[in-house]
Amino acid sequence: AQSENILGYFVNVERIPNSCSHSPNHISLKERKILVNLSMAYHRVNISAYNEAGESPRAIYIVPEFSGTDLPGQIHVKSQGTNAVVTWTPEYNPKCFVVDWGTGKEDMHMKIVTTATGNFTLDNFQPYKLYKIMVHGSDVCQCESFIRHEETFGVTHFYSIEGVPRTGPANVTILNITKHSALVKWTEIAAEDCLGFLQGYRISYTDSSRKKSLAVTLNSSTTSYHLTGLQEKTTYRVQISGFTNAGEGPLTLSQLFSTPKYGTVELYASALPST
Repeated sequence: AQSENILGYFVNVERIPNSCSHSPNHISLKERKILVNLSMAYHRVNISAYNEAGESPRAIYIVPEFSGTDLPGQIHVKSQGTNAVVTWTPEYNPKCFVVDWGTGKEDMHMKIVTTATGNFTLDNFQPYKLYKIMVHGSDVCQCESFIRHEETFGVTHFYSIEGVPRTGPANVTILNITKHSALVKWTEIAAEDCLGFLQGYRISYTDSSRKKSLAVTLNSSTTSYHLTGLQEKTTYRVQISGFTNAGEGPLTLSQLFSTPKYGTVELYASALPST
C-alpha cells in the first residue's frame, strides 16, 4: 500500500522465551514510534501497517542484547554435576521471580518461581558451554505476559564445567620492530572458542639460538604487548596462547621477526608450524 493510504500500525511485543500459551501484546497506534518499558529478557517485536485493504506483512525486530556482561544483582550459581543451584538476595520482595537460562535467544528456558527463598535448581547443563542466567521480579505470577510487570533483578554467566581454549588468538602480527623492542598485536579468542571464562594470554618468545626463552602473562582484555630488552640483529620466535581456570590452550603458529643492527624495520614476520 502507498504510505499515504496507511491508517495505522500493529505492534506485537513478544517475550523470548514465553512458556505461556497467551498471544503477545497487540498494540494498535497511528504514529510511527512507541515507547515500551521492557525487562532485560529477550523480546521480539513484530510491526505491520494496515489500511482499508488489510494488513501488510510483518517486519520482525529482535531487541538488542544488553551490552554489559553481568548485572550487579547478587546471583550466585553453584554447579552440581549437570545441574546448577541459583541463589539470590532480593532487593525487594515481589510476588514471584521469573528465571531465564540458556545459551542464547534461540535456546532459552523460562520458569516462574513463586517461593520467597530466592533459590532455584536448573538442570541439563552441558559442559564447556556459556550459559546466561537472568532473574526478574514480577508482581504478576499467573501465566501471562510479563511485559508490563517484569523488572530485571540480575544477570550472570555460568559454565557448569570449564575447558581450555580450543584455539589461540588470531591475526598475530609483529610491528614497530627496533634494535631492542617490537610490538606484538593479536585478535582476541572468540567467546565460542574459549570453552570457559578466559583469564588471560601468555606470550612466549625465544631467540634463534634458543638460549633465551621468556614468557609474559597478560589479562584477557589485552590484545597487544611491547616486547623490550631484545638483542640487536637477532631472530625471535613468538607464540601466544589463552588460558582459563581449566588450563592453557594451544599455542599459535610461530611468528618470526628479526631485530636490525641499526634503526627500525617495518615488519618481517612469517608463520611456521608450532614446535
